[in-house]
Amino acid sequence: MRHDPDSSPSAHAPRDELRDSSSGILSGPEARPPAEQVFDCPILLTEDLVLRAPHAEDIDAIAILADNPAIATMVSRIPHPYGRDDAEAFVRASATRGNGNCVYAITEADTGRLLGCCSLETAADGKALELGYWVGEPFWRRGIATQAVHALVDMAFRTSEISHIDARCRVINPASRRVLQKSGFQFQGTGMINVLAINASAAVEWYRLDRKTWISLIGWSSENKAAAS
Repeated sequence: MRHDPDSSPSAHAPRDELRDSSSGILSGPEARPPAEQVFDCPILLTEDLVLRAPHAEDIDAIAILADNPAIATMVSRIPHPYGRDDAEAFVRASATRGNGNCVYAITEADTGRLLGCCSLETAADGKALELGYWVGEPFWRRGIATQAVHALVDMAFRTSEISHIDARCRVINPASRRVLQKSGFQFQGTGMINVLAINASAAVEWYRLDRKTWISLIGWSSENKAAAS
């Protein structure tokens, strides 16, 4: 996808084109997956965040944050420059779920301020999901992407029968790599994706989190919490 708030920029298994962790969740509408593959996208809460559907009121903030080459060049489908018309198209497509199964605005719980966006899209075989995320540069190094990814991953495995979740990040994006590693994703290989902002292909790393690993991580986390209480 594109970047992590934990450091600098943020981050899927190869299809005809690979996607990165910022995937392209700010692009225009794409073909919607078959109805049977679509699942509910509930509002998600973390300690510091609220993940909800993008609203018309978010358009200006999305346009400002996404119109940043440090973000656009780290994701596959965000153009640069990125204007208000692009943000309007993104919000409109998100409302119809035309550009992904679940697209979320990442917002600050206390203030409602928009911090970035994230998404889960059904893979071609319908048995997996592809993760995308980006966080606005003013909010990097705060752990925002990691919190958002954990919330998305938990929701996806709890509410669907998917076998795994894939994500990609550019090889020059260590912040996004750390987000994926901290979230339990394991390195699978490398590949190339087309990056709209640079009108060229770029090298990416492909990561995967399978259901068995996720269950182990959930159990380990629960045991630690119990021991600390």
